[in-house]
Amino acid sequence: MNQALVLFLTRVVFPKHFCTFSSLSPKFKVVFFFFFFFFLCAKAGVVSKTEDMSIFPKISLKPEVTEYLRSVFMNKEVLAAVGPQEAECRFQKLLSCLSHPPSYTCVRASTHLAPLEEIHDKLREELKRQTCSPSEDCIQILPHPRVNDVLLLPVDGPRPVKQLSSEVVVGAQCGNAVLRGAHVFAQGIMASPKYMKVGDVVSVFSDLEGSCTRGATSFQGKKVFVGNGVAEMDRSSIFCTGEPVRGVGIRMVEPLYQSPSFDGVLPSLTFLQNLPSVVVGHVLGPRPGERILDMCAAPGGKTCHIAALMGDQGEVVALEKSRNKIERISRNAHMLNLRSIKTFCCNSIQAVSSDSAQVTEGPPFPPESFDRVLLDAPCSGLGQRPNMALGFSLKELRSYQPLQRKLFHAAVRLLKKGGVLVYSTCTITLAENEEQVAWALHTFPCLTLQPQEPRLGAEGMLGAGLPPEQLRLLQRFSPELSWGRTAGKAEAADGDTIGFFIAKFLKN
Repeated sequence: MNQALVLFLTRVVFPKHFCTFSSLSPKFKVVFFFFFFFFLCAKAGVVSKTEDMSIFPKISLKPEVTEYLRSVFMNKEVLAAVGPQEAECRFQKLLSCLSHPPSYTCVRASTHLAPLEEIHDKLREELKRQTCSPSEDCIQILPHPRVNDVLLLPVDGPRPVKQLSSEVVVGAQCGNAVLRGAHVFAQGIMASPKYMKVGDVVSVFSDLEGSCTRGATSFQGKKVFVGNGVAEMDRSSIFCTGEPVRGVGIRMVEPLYQSPSFDGVLPSLTFLQNLPSVVVGHVLGPRPGERILDMCAAPGGKTCHIAALMGDQGEVVALEKSRNKIERISRNAHMLNLRSIKTFCCNSIQAVSSDSAQVTEGPPFPPESFDRVLLDAPCSGLGQRPNMALGFSLKELRSYQPLQRKLFHAAVRLLKKGGVLVYSTCTITLAENEEQVAWALHTFPCLTLQPQEPRLGAEGMLGAGLPPEQLRLLQRFSPELSWGRTAGKAEAADGDTIGFFIAKFLKN
């Protein structure tokens, strides 16, 4: 180390303290110099702060998918509006935030069964029993200021949790669930120590690439640490039985992101649902006595919300092409004490009858059978969080747009004149969102965009050729716009969500 440089810096920058500094040991002077150099670099912008909030790697995608998304978020309209540097910054923030959980857990309250305040108090008591804590302060439950059937629970994380030598590896979906407050169910465990017994304390890792062999005793592939837990089952009970394994395998005691587990917590009064998904039901605006269609209804969260908003008065028809998923919708409806929901196993593309005089309880239905239609379309799901890796190809990503358009044709035919159609996805591409709106307005002159209430997200994204007045009527939840910013509680909850898109149409 150049002693003259150290002396020069201290004389110039800290002249008052030079006498004290000069009396210190040479080793301390060297340490001081490195810290001071790092400070200057940070002040000058050499040390990037883009990743300040990132504890996990950016979402892992196939290179072709990453480049496709880059072209979407850096299209000509966006570049002209915000410039290449800001567009690139937003895109990098998007890749980072997708691998992290939102900062709030959103709970939809069954306000058709009890007042929000009563549900709030019961939930607090239930969570106090779960955490075995007498303190009220350790459980924070906030009513949403603008959505009157939503309770918000702040997520604490990332927390300073020490990794242990004993490791359990779980599948990526299981790891994502742990980051949202779940325990590790046995079927999600891929690898464990050879002699793991009930009561062992273990570190839990998520397999990023799905390459861990089930039953392995160790794993050296790409993985991320999600917290520590206590084994509820022996290794032999998880891997050495011929029967499908069920139940909690690892109970999380030190998760990296602390969020309450809602397994069995007030099942008839609370429903875990992402905030934008709750907003969809309110935007649809169901009224008592109406007949409403939910075209792609599984797992039934939005279906049940529609019925609750109607006061369970009217008829909600839920269509789903998978029989197993239909049963799940029925179970949710029964649990939430909703009797206005009717479920049918049907591909919604084929839900329209060619005979307008035909009157049947189930599909196919005559044209113009419904007052309102929700098309929460099958999509690429790129807005879901946390998601650390997606293995699908660009061809698979592009396969959703034609399917969504077929469903859109059926939706418009089934909707009455003067009726409302809401189209939504949990993805972030232009092709599945704003481009679909532009296509629909051109294809169906009877459709016009409508204002949305409540409005918590941003306006539509540039790039689909829609004019500003139409973009302002769309609602896009863009977590990258708030990623890394400090904000008030309500603002943070509204911005730090999954990626989501909503469009509302009126059939003239």
